[in-house]
Amino acid sequence: MAAKNTDFPSPDAWYHHFVSYGETDTMGVLYYAEYLHLFERARGHLIRQQGISYAEVENRGVILPVREAQCRYRVPVRYDDEIYIRVAISEFKRVSVTFVYELYNTDKSVLHATGMTEHACIDRDGKLFRVPQWLKDMFS
Repeated sequence: MAAKNTDFPSPDAWYHHFVSYGETDTMGVLYYAEYLHLFERARGHLIRQQGISYAEVENRGVILPVREAQCRYRVPVRYDDEIYIRVAISEFKRVSVTFVYELYNTDKSVLHATGMTEHACIDRDGKLFRVPQWLKDMFS
């Protein structure tokens, strides 16, 4: 079954994950901060799917620290649930990149959470610079 959001940006990627015991709280629910870890893993997966690792992005001098993060929790995810995180880039600004996320159950019929992370584009000295064209081209 396909995901319900047909307006999701492209190219996108699906990151597959089973929730471990250590990722849950005392109620057996995925701990709220773990969603950001899952977003990070999905983001790395998206970049890798485009033919380059995030390590190589940094080797090329592009560091992408998170400057904003949001997560909207909709339906709890529990220990041992099989989930899929959909990820894509929704926007390139002058000196930042915004990734968006949707977290689904196995058959992608239940939307558990949505989120976004905005990343500044900095060099190794911490100075902002324009998002390089080669990075934009990877996602066009």
